[in-house]
Amino acid sequence: MLTAEMNEELTRVGPGTPMGELLRRYWYPVAFTRELEDFPVTRTRLLGENFALFKTPNGRYGILPEACPHRKASLAYGVVEPDGLRCSYHGWMFDHSGTCLDQPAERDETNFRDRVRADAGAAQEMGGLVWAYIGPAPVPELPRFDVYVMDGVRDVGWAELPCSWLQIMENAVDPHHVEWLHGRYFEFIGRHQGFTAPASFGKKHEKVGFTAFEWGIIKRRVVEGASEEDDDWKIGHPLVFPYNMRVGGGGIEQMQIRVPIDDTTTRFMLYTTHAPDGGVFGDQPTVPDYEIPWRDDNGHHITNYVEGQDIMTWVSQGAIPDRTTEHLGRSDIGVTMLRRMFKEQMKIVADGGDPLGTVREPRERIDLPCEKNKFHAGAGFALDFMSMGSTCFSPQLEELKRLHIDAAARVQPQAAAS
Repeated sequence: MLTAEMNEELTRVGPGTPMGELLRRYWYPVAFTRELEDFPVTRTRLLGENFALFKTPNGRYGILPEACPHRKASLAYGVVEPDGLRCSYHGWMFDHSGTCLDQPAERDETNFRDRVRADAGAAQEMGGLVWAYIGPAPVPELPRFDVYVMDGVRDVGWAELPCSWLQIMENAVDPHHVEWLHGRYFEFIGRHQGFTAPASFGKKHEKVGFTAFEWGIIKRRVVEGASEEDDDWKIGHPLVFPYNMRVGGGGIEQMQIRVPIDDTTTRFMLYTTHAPDGGVFGDQPTVPDYEIPWRDDNGHHITNYVEGQDIMTWVSQGAIPDRTTEHLGRSDIGVTMLRRMFKEQMKIVADGGDPLGTVREPRERIDLPCEKNKFHAGAGFALDFMSMGSTCFSPQLEELKRLHIDAAARVQPQAAAS
């Protein structure tokens, strides 16, 4: 268990907090590229602060605090011009670096304009998403992880969840929940709703392990019928510090993203690239996105598919769980390791250093270790994933299923292409 003070330190992400200062050293997806193509400025919230995100006509992205430095009107309702963003209230204009370029009603012969700045961040596009960095200079490179830049056909699911990002990340180093939540519980739901739950998730965990590496923690497991020579142990898959988890198998490569909007709100995203071996991939001008269904019309959690089950456990813990009353056991060694890693990295930042995973030199692609034969199930895992594990029982789930299947259908085998 944690003390109340330790729980507070780990979960508060606003400016000036130890965790907030650590998390501000990383890039986050804050919008879909399509949003700024539809309209060139929008409001976004990240780490407890509100921002105006914009795209100038030359295709360059920028991010400024939402409150204009003049009289605090919202820059999210500003006017996008070739050189920056102009406040709609009195016309003050700021460029991508936060420099004030124009104060229409002020006298030109003074240095007033030079004494006003907006605390700008940095923004870039990658993989159909707009990414933002709102930490101190020097700005690190945006990490080009494999899922975002590899050849393939993409789709992105998203949901805004009323809970801290930390309990979601703790789930990423908790292998044992798979056989119970996605195994035994899935079977239970299937019996009562009239479907057969997938067999891939119900295998007993014989052994689990965790290894620190340059991007976070690699999670390993040996499930019933497998050995340490199988992918799940020999390769594993990583928690990418501080807010991602990389998974894959059967030609489906995915990054699970957990963006801390504020202390008690998380933007959960499933960024999926369909990239089977031997596939030929055409152009994909727009990356489709869909809202992940997690509550039904009665406000109850939808738990007849894997992600819905995960969301139920995250949200039902409360906005911020009271970790002073928890009881960690041997099976929670990954959770303990992650909390220790956060504490270590907070100290590194407090001492003026770069935290884990900071990229200072440009890299075209960063390949992450990730098992292919997941749960020792071969292509069966991919089929379970594609079908969301069952016949779906709501229009939203049917749409989610269709989107994945349509994406997979766009991938043509090499032989057919030739």
